[in-house]
Amino acid sequence: MKTIQDISNFSSKEKTFVTIGTFDGVHFGHQKIIEKLVTDAKKANKKSVVLTFFPHPRMVLQKDSALELINTIEEKKTLLAKTGLDYLIIHPFSKNFSRTTALEFVRDLLVNQLNISKLIIGYDHHFGKNREGNIVQLTEYSHLYDFTVEEIPAQDIDDVSVSSTKIRRALHAGNLKTANNYLGYYFTLNGNVVNGKQLGGKIGYPTANIDVKEDYKLIPKTGVYVVKSKIDNNTVFGMMNIGNRPTVDGNYQTIEVHFFDFNQDLYTKNLTIELLYFLRDEQKFDDIDSLINQINKDEVTARDYIKNNITL
Repeated sequence: MKTIQDISNFSSKEKTFVTIGTFDGVHFGHQKIIEKLVTDAKKANKKSVVLTFFPHPRMVLQKDSALELINTIEEKKTLLAKTGLDYLIIHPFSKNFSRTTALEFVRDLLVNQLNISKLIIGYDHHFGKNREGNIVQLTEYSHLYDFTVEEIPAQDIDDVSVSSTKIRRALHAGNLKTANNYLGYYFTLNGNVVNGKQLGGKIGYPTANIDVKEDYKLIPKTGVYVVKSKIDNNTVFGMMNIGNRPTVDGNYQTIEVHFFDFNQDLYTKNLTIELLYFLRDEQKFDDIDSLINQINKDEVTARDYIKNNITL
């Protein structure tokens, strides 16, 4: 997959099959659309293109909106690269760009810039200024500019429509199983390991403190999670705590991971943490001994979960 910043940097003499969207989460529903795009493009001997936008339109148009995204832009690139896609175009979204009319969007971007042959879109897709464009207009423009349009029906899991909004709600509620089912993969957090107060090491549970630098990245519900990560090509499992550490009078949120059966200096390493299972809510304990006792219990539960549910 070739990644291109700004649609103006893309040119192709070959006809393309295109899909458009923000694709936050690259979830189960998104994957179905992109899978069809890639398959149809290969059958027709055309190039497959995903046109996405960054920043997310709501981050630009609703600046007071506390929108948190399931994926960082780098995570999205990694997920899309696994689909067999030919091109990912990340176009800068701005207030000026938001004024592009539906006609201008189709004529100038899809037809003139992308050399489109077929557009595949998800159910109820809107585009252009004030979201004025829809499937009806797309169909009209497709006849005018000689390309085809195919709308994919809403993708369901157990008759519940998959959406990025529902995944965000599930993560905020600690419903990790639901979120991961909708995503079709484990939700991840990525960041560099930074210095902490080293309290974990003093109680027998040294931790790696993860610094997620993207302030728009969704951080799920505070609590304790079973996690895994890849370190130097080795898969390691552990427990992660997201929270303010109330037992030791913490006053800001941290993300700390204790890896099982692992003893290595991780400072400055960049880690991707996959969240497998939500163990429990964050609690304030009466003393350190009570905290240690609970962490011991958490470890037993976590190891049992890994043994019984994860293919090693």
